[in-house]
Parts: sequence; C-alpha cells; structure tokens
Amino acid sequence: MRRRLMAYGSDQLDHYRRAAGYIDRILKGENVGDLPVQLPAKFDHVINFKTAKALGISVAPLLALADEVIE
Repeated sequence: MRRRLMAYGSDQLDHYRRAAGYIDRILKGENVGDLPVQLPAKFDHVINFKTAKALGISVAPLLALADEVIE
C-alpha cells in the first residue's frame, strides 16, 4: 500500500458546486460557448501525520497550515 505524506490540490466539492451554476445558466438558454472558463478557486492541503511519523519527519510547523490532517 502506498501512502502519501502530503497532498495539495483543488477542492473537488467546490468544482461540483460551481458546475451547478453553469448547468443552471445552460438550462436557462445561455450559449455554452459564451460561458467563461473558470479556474479552481479553492485548494486543499492535506497532511498524513501517520506517514510523517513513520518516516521520522517533523511536520509540526505545517500542521497549522493544513486544511486536513490524517492521523
């Protein structure tokens, strides 16, 4: 099993919420080609504390910055 120490990426739930707005606009008759391209607006930083401990890495300074900590 492969464990990851840290992950940083866009918030998938935020993508779905914003997609709902696009769907609403399309169903109301707006042309798909006229819709602006949206970039991710929210990002998550996740730290796997168990993996850091197994590797002997101190992540204490990063814990305050993380959105989620896996123990």
